[in-house]
Amino acid sequence: MNKLISAIKVLVVDDEPLIVEELCEFIERNGYRCVPCQSGKQAIERFNEYEDIGLVLCDLQMPDMDGIQLVQALQRLSGKHRAFEAIMLTGRADKQDVIKALRAGFADYYQKPIDLDELLEGLQRQEVVLQERQKNLQLGHLSQKLQYLCESIDELYQDLDKVRRGPSSAPLSDSADGAFSESERVEMPAVFNQLSPRQLEVARLVGKGQTNYQIACELGITENTVKLYVSQVLRLTHMHNRTQVALALSPGNAGVRRLTAH
Repeated sequence: MNKLISAIKVLVVDDEPLIVEELCEFIERNGYRCVPCQSGKQAIERFNEYEDIGLVLCDLQMPDMDGIQLVQALQRLSGKHRAFEAIMLTGRADKQDVIKALRAGFADYYQKPIDLDELLEGLQRQEVVLQERQKNLQLGHLSQKLQYLCESIDELYQDLDKVRRGPSSAPLSDSADGAFSESERVEMPAVFNQLSPRQLEVARLVGKGQTNYQIACELGITENTVKLYVSQVLRLTHMHNRTQVALALSPGNAGVRRLTAH
């Protein structure tokens, strides 16, 4: 009967080729795909190459880069966006080394010569732990995206409500520091007349050369919401970039003010 193959790859690292070969052969017979490595440097390269590596099985004592240094390097590479679980292999049961390794991020350790059945059980346990961590990471990312989306929708609904409640002949709203004067409204390109009050506020600040972050701070909205408004302004005015908006709203630039949609 064919075994189910795990979606998670195992990075096997040891400076002794025969040990790497034996471990990979056994692990692959039991439902995992392995990525063999014989040095810390090679392990880092493979970890970057294969995003589905989630379990790391590595020797503690290796030349150039030991197991602890390797795991710490992989942790730096992973940051907050990738999870993995590491199991240490060691030829000696030095208590201080084991404590140091566990503090550095190893989830478990096995002493050589290794009982392969016990090692397999350990891999399976860590796979369950890893799956839970990956699920939490994904939920965290989705929650953050949902928060940004809710904030953006809330801002849009507020603007829509203002437009609905205000008289159709109401002038374009002023910003906190005073928007366009009457003369400026007259001279403003016709393509800006179709913008909502908030869209016009964003366009005005873009015209002043402010970044999305600065606009978000001034208007009290999120940077993602600003990006959405800028995109709407460009689409509605048929302009290609922020520079065109800035030029169209530049004081004294009468030639540009005659700009119309094209």
